[in-house]
Amino acid sequence: MPGHRKRWTTTATTATTAMLTSAAVVAATLTLASCTDDDTPSSVASKAASAFASATAEADRRLDDIKGGIDAKDAMSLGDPATDADGRTTVEVTAENTTDSTKSFAAQINFRDGDGNVVDATVVTVSDVAAGETGRDTARSTRDLGGEIKAEVARAVRY
Repeated sequence: MPGHRKRWTTTATTATTAMLTSAAVVAATLTLASCTDDDTPSSVASKAASAFASATAEADRRLDDIKGGIDAKDAMSLGDPATDADGRTTVEVTAENTTDSTKSFAAQINFRDGDGNVVDATVVTVSDVAAGETGRDTARSTRDLGGEIKAEVARAVRY
């Protein structure tokens, strides 16, 4: 469906732009909060923006590599975020397969701080969900996020 793919690309580009704008806000916040004698404000901001941009770029790349996938954001739901023993934020991801054959799902999960800024992103795959069933997996942040964190499905595909 060529028209479907075009809309998907536009949506992904818009989401990526919004995430990169959020990265600038996060970088500015980190600049004020985490400067040491060894770090200049610009180096702290640069490191934070680079880490965030890297995480979202990797998530985009992984989802873009899926051939024949269709938008499945509405088929995904999330549990409540928790912190694991390593200090990483985790959230249970549920994928509902409403088709008549086994499908897999991949979703980009964004983690937001208490102010609503996206502070991390990861991709989780829920593989081989039987027709009419639900499958579960756990998304895990790429680093210790600290504080109050909320999770959201930014993008998802079924294939």
